[in-house]
Amino acid sequence: MTGHDSSYPQERTLSVLLVDDEKGYLEILQKRLKRRGILITGAPSGRDALQTLREQEFDLAVVDLKMQDMDGIELLKIFRRMVPDMPVLMLTGHGSQEAAQEGMRAGAFDYLTKPCELETLMKKMRAAARLKRAQS
Repeated sequence: MTGHDSSYPQERTLSVLLVDDEKGYLEILQKRLKRRGILITGAPSGRDALQTLREQEFDLAVVDLKMQDMDGIELLKIFRRMVPDMPVLMLTGHGSQEAAQEGMRAGAFDYLTKPCELETLMKKMRAAARLKRAQS
């Protein structure tokens, strides 16, 4: 460990809204993030995510780009109107980089290709939360 790590104040637990209509992927990712101390709330559809966001505050959202009921870009745009300062990470399947870049233009914090390494996702989530706190 370097002294660099101790220069950061203790980060509080992240509260994350995870939106993905692939039930198995959603459940596995929720379990893995919970084990790492993340307060994770899963939503299996865009509609469920919107309802959850009306009832609860989150540090950030992780949204799948391709879903049955609502496109991830469409959901991102609604999130931007509802909670303008909440960072949104987009998850995209292979070969969907163009769509992910559209998400970036629409205001996404960043995007990752599915399946992604858990540590990479954790780093992006922490970076998004730090940016949000810096802007607050």
